[in-house]
Amino acid sequence: MFDMHHPWWEFVIRAAVVYLVLLALVRTTGKRTVGQFTPFDLIVVMLLSEAVSGSINGQDDSLQGGLIGAATLMALNVLIALVTSRSRFAEHMLEGKPVLIGRDGAIYKDVLRRERVPVSDVEQALREQDCKVEDMRMAVLEADGRISILRRDAA
Repeated sequence: MFDMHHPWWEFVIRAAVVYLVLLALVRTTGKRTVGQFTPFDLIVVMLLSEAVSGSINGQDDSLQGGLIGAATLMALNVLIALVTSRSRFAEHMLEGKPVLIGRDGAIYKDVLRRERVPVSDVEQALREQDCKVEDMRMAVLEADGRISILRRDAA
């Protein structure tokens, strides 16, 4: 339990590499991955954690190895949060930018396809805002995967 099979710094490097690769994969798979989990998305996340656990700890089952890996992941998460809070460029690169997916009653289906968001998600957002499509001024896919709906002013 207390006997590490690898040097401490190897756990740090392994955890950092896995974190950065997973961050890139999640970032490139689209906003919906982080915004609205379907049961399939949840299964993928759970399987990802299992798939990379050996990569982080190098099959070392010592207490210290697991804690070093966990501490490295937490430190990287705090570092990424700090960097994105201070740099607009880093925020857009790591977290993404909002995308206009509809305007003046028209839903941009080509943009939805590119962002891998089903029309039904936009329709759900419209229902949640009690807004008919023709009353929609703007629909935006936020960087976190949520869909914001702005209504036309009643005139």
